[in-house]
Amino acid sequence: MPTQEKINRVEELKDQLERSTITFGADYTRSKVNQMTELRRAMRANGIEFTVVKNTLMYLAAEQAGRPQVKEIIQGPTAVAFGYDDPAAAAKTLADYARLNTNTFAIRGAVMGDGAPLGPEEVARLATLPPRPQMLSLLLAQMQAPMSRLVGALNGPLQNFDNVLRARMRQLEEE
Repeated sequence: MPTQEKINRVEELKDQLERSTITFGADYTRSKVNQMTELRRAMRANGIEFTVVKNTLMYLAAEQAGRPQVKEIIQGPTAVAFGYDDPAAAAKTLADYARLNTNTFAIRGAVMGDGAPLGPEEVARLATLPPRPQMLSLLLAQMQAPMSRLVGALNGPLQNFDNVLRARMRQLEEE
């Protein structure tokens, strides 16, 4: 029979899964305590919750949250990171730490929302994306470019006509 503590932990994990935009699974087994403390600080500073979980509790929470694909990134001793804001920023934070501590820490994968699991290579590619505000500004610039060219093309003949009228006015004033 499950203890109340385990039931509460499953509920907490379920809530974290439902609120998160991205969930990472990582192998931390060779990490030392001071490295884990450093990692937790870095995660907290970027709005990421980082915790070590029992697989069975995470499996139960994933089922209850309606995200069974999370089970694929939870194998063996696992640490889980929950990102709530920008998935690319969370991936960058975790990938940077993994790159600096290749011998002791490895990302197993990630799940974005209700999507399919991402492998370690895909998480690394996600980490190279620019931050969300920059991506939105690039998208907006791409959307505005055709309209601005159209306005320029439509404005060209009117501008030329205005130039001709002004030149004629100057010519008449000189005479």
